[in-house]
Amino acid sequence: MTDQELEQRLKEAVAHAAPNDLDVLLSRCETRKGTVIPMKAKKTPMIRVLVAACLALVLIGGGGGLFYQQAYAVASVVSLDVNPSIELSVNQRETVLACTPLNDEAVEILSDMDGGRDLKGTKLDVAVNAIVGSLVRHGYLGSVSSAILISVEDKDQARAAQLQQELEVSVGSLLETNSANAAVLSQTLTQDAGLEQQARQHHISTGKAALVNQAIGLNSSLKFEDLAALSVEELKDLVEAGAPGMPIGKAEAAYLAQAYAGVLEVNSVTYEVDPELDDSPAHYEVDLYTQAGEFEYKVDSYAGKILSGKANILAGAQESAGTSGTAPGSGDASQGRDRALAAALQHAGLKESQVSGLTVERDEDDGILSYDIEFRTSSAKYEYEVDGSGNVLKYEKEAFAPSSGSDIGREKAKSIALNHAGLKESQVTELKLDWEDNAYEVEFRSGSTDYEYKIDSSSGSILHYEQEQDD
Repeated sequence: MTDQELEQRLKEAVAHAAPNDLDVLLSRCETRKGTVIPMKAKKTPMIRVLVAACLALVLIGGGGGLFYQQAYAVASVVSLDVNPSIELSVNQRETVLACTPLNDEAVEILSDMDGGRDLKGTKLDVAVNAIVGSLVRHGYLGSVSSAILISVEDKDQARAAQLQQELEVSVGSLLETNSANAAVLSQTLTQDAGLEQQARQHHISTGKAALVNQAIGLNSSLKFEDLAALSVEELKDLVEAGAPGMPIGKAEAAYLAQAYAGVLEVNSVTYEVDPELDDSPAHYEVDLYTQAGEFEYKVDSYAGKILSGKANILAGAQESAGTSGTAPGSGDASQGRDRALAAALQHAGLKESQVSGLTVERDEDDGILSYDIEFRTSSAKYEYEVDGSGNVLKYEKEAFAPSSGSDIGREKAKSIALNHAGLKESQVTELKLDWEDNAYEVEFRSGSTDYEYKIDSSSGSILHYEQEQDD
């Protein structure tokens, strides 16, 4: 009940308790000739007003207070977690009072529901069905290894258990109807201020925070903030496997598979990642969808090593398509690429196992075939242009650290940039770090946002930063 409604009820109660009937009384008086009877309005004693007000408050506190508690008080908090985390506050009648997205992925899921505001006032089962339907449409619940976690937090554990069971059956039926293969996990929680603080601090639900703490209970060396970045399916598998270590994460697995396949710079490539942390060996299964076809990779969950899959798939596709029209002496596309890479590494005095971030791009200008090659070591970045015969046409080496003077170091510069952006390293992709003009240049991507930082190598102060949303 709003303050205005409460005030109106109080006025009505006072009016009925102490009515002003002067006009009614006057109408009942007969007219007497020659006699004037003075009539004065008598003020209602203050004590009567106070008594009436107290009676009104008693009435409101009895029936109205009960109505308010049932209609507007939060009885249960239901959270749905995949990687998107969404929280629903409901009353005793299972009506949604608020729907809150807890991370960026959740905002996207609720985008066609006005950020969750359209679900306010609906029944809980209707709201849950709408959210699960959106999760299915966005591809979060399609694979066999995907999972959704339903958590019910309530002081009344009997009510929580009943609600948990109803939602588990409802969501399972909905997934079956939509031919979605995800597993349905559910749990009940008692109110815990410490758990809620952890959840809010890391932008996840209390349900997911409880799952994170299960993993930490199995391995105390694991960090809460790192585990919070994992999806529910990863956490589930990790707990089932006994939490032997910290997985590299789905984003890193996808990056490593694309790098091994040589398609990092190809915008048309899409992928799906399924964690198999409870298998032996534990791995991520990465499916790459390219113009040359579908390719499957297995990436070690902890070491990041490619366990299976085809390397340099574009070179193979170019080889099968032939190399007609290329410059004389360039040879076959695959052999030309290998020769160019070998020449660049030899020129740098390095082996392929000693570099990271390796990219090789085929370039043809005025009929002359060449390869643009980039790679990094812990201390420098290398850029080469090499023709198909293995001749170095141009090269550039850029040191990461200054030759003298105080230096904060690469890791500190990276940490400063990530902290400023409010992100963890496990939450970003395409992380690059260079050094130029006594400053570190840090670049990374999170979701659809690109970040660029320039950090003073001596003081650690941020000299410049940009944040750009990718349309």
